[in-house]
Amino acid sequence: MSSSTLGKKRKRGSDDGDQVALSLSELPASQVGPVLGSFPSTRPPSDTPFRCYAHVERDRKAPFELQHILVAGEAEKVDFSSADVPSSASSGCSYMVAVHDKRTKITTFRPAPLHILARQVKALKNLQPIEVSTEERMELRNNLGEAFGTKKAKSAIRARERNRVDIDAMKDVAGHLQDTIMQNTETLPTAEEAKEAADSSRLVPPYNAEAQRPQDVYPINSVVPEVEFNALPISSFKSTKTHEERRALLPFNRSDWVNWHLRLMYSAPKPNKTNLKLVYYISTMMALLKSSRSVGDKDALQQRLTGVPSIVIDGLLSRFTEKERGTNKAKMTPQTETMLLTYMFALCLRIDDYAADFMTLARDLSMQPAKANGLFKSLGCTIKTLAFTELKEIGLPDSEAETKRAVLKVPLEFPKTRQKRGRR
Repeated sequence: MSSSTLGKKRKRGSDDGDQVALSLSELPASQVGPVLGSFPSTRPPSDTPFRCYAHVERDRKAPFELQHILVAGEAEKVDFSSADVPSSASSGCSYMVAVHDKRTKITTFRPAPLHILARQVKALKNLQPIEVSTEERMELRNNLGEAFGTKKAKSAIRARERNRVDIDAMKDVAGHLQDTIMQNTETLPTAEEAKEAADSSRLVPPYNAEAQRPQDVYPINSVVPEVEFNALPISSFKSTKTHEERRALLPFNRSDWVNWHLRLMYSAPKPNKTNLKLVYYISTMMALLKSSRSVGDKDALQQRLTGVPSIVIDGLLSRFTEKERGTNKAKMTPQTETMLLTYMFALCLRIDDYAADFMTLARDLSMQPAKANGLFKSLGCTIKTLAFTELKEIGLPDSEAETKRAVLKVPLEFPKTRQKRGRR
């Protein structure tokens, strides 16, 4: 071509030059078509044949570029294969292959999947990788630490080496240690025996673990001896006409819980005699707790608990006090005080229809609510708010729905002992 021809510019709209037409393939989309292959590591020889393999159960009506096919080829020393999911389908990309027909001057485009082919050397197929033990891995790690680690890291490596146990040296004494451990653990109790021992040593009244109703868990005669129960003086309440007169007969009349239940019982046409005796007995237990410093002087205690029969006072002192060492003087210990409270709360549960208002009791006894909470839990109670239907069943107003109560549930379950974890 002459230089004058090269220097000429083709004008817009001229018919000089070749025109190319673009079109999409009209073949069925599910028909096998071209495949793009990527070889990131080793390129196969140009004469390596490749084949497409498809699962028989897969849908053959889907477009070919979206079908799950496997592309595989075999060279003399290396096998090539791809995943059955095309890389273009998993990454959201799409590729097309264009074929240009010089005769018709039409370039036809056809979608094609992209497969990344991995290689596998035939000679290494049957070789298993060498497993590295923990000791070998630790040794290699220590070597790297000694070579490139900081002073602190090297010091830690040497400390681990000094503290490492020689397993080979322990082989000769392992049997002796095992026999010694077996001998020392033969006398240890089982989990069931330990649970029974823990339940039997609880500072709570005698209970029926097999009870199917809350009222059968702590029977009255297991909390209040029958002799003391019959001796409780409630006949004097018959001649009273006002709440203040009845309140004056109580051993401890500054309890909101006792006064509220006393007022509630006399709002009925006829007060329940058993409940009246229990409320009086609870008031006596509160008075004994408030007079804990005077339990060593029975005469002074009798004067403080005016109206309480001596048989009741003697029974309470025998169960909830201990004799000081070397003397016959009684005193109340933390253990006996806990027993007095749990016995009292067991009776309160019965009066409160087994949903006790522990917050009011805690205020009456000048006690932290958390302590009262824990004592009720030791009796097998759960702390929760009652639903409106539960409030109606025990005759409480809807305003008590936000008040938490100690609810006794059956079958009886005591709180589990928490095991302390050792410091590492």
